[in-house]
Amino acid sequence: MKAVICYIGLGSNLGDSIANLHSAIAQLAAADGVELRGVSRFFTSKPMGPQDQPDYVNAVVCVHTDLSAHALLEALFVVERAHGRVRDAGLRWGARTLDLDLLLYGDAVIATPDLHVPHPGIAERSFVLLPLADLAPHRVFPDGRNLQDCLAALPCDDLYPLA
Repeated sequence: MKAVICYIGLGSNLGDSIANLHSAIAQLAAADGVELRGVSRFFTSKPMGPQDQPDYVNAVVCVHTDLSAHALLEALFVVERAHGRVRDAGLRWGARTLDLDLLLYGDAVIATPDLHVPHPGIAERSFVLLPLADLAPHRVFPDGRNLQDCLAALPCDDLYPLA
């Protein structure tokens, strides 16, 4: 299989969120078939959904992989579970120790019951677009939308880069 450049969103709002993200990045970098190519700045953001939870720390990483999209997704689940994440469909947008989302898998468009790429809502989430812009500021999404145009359409006043 030909290697692909992918972007993965990271988020955490339980425990030591910064340490959770650093640990997840290290685990991804050590995963078979995955080569870490870049890490965005870390940002704090308000949670989506219920507001009675701590703020999130978000980032995006760029990886080069020869794994299939589904195999990469499974690798993300392994890292999440190692950080105590239990996926529960009833707790959408709830607090979590670690959330890893496959945002982009090359220029592929994938729609299966367990995976949608580009990640749904990617263009409407400033906590994804701003860190993604650190790594790929001129990225054009598979549907032709430009990252910078999507970013300009969103208020980003609730995101703060961490030093």
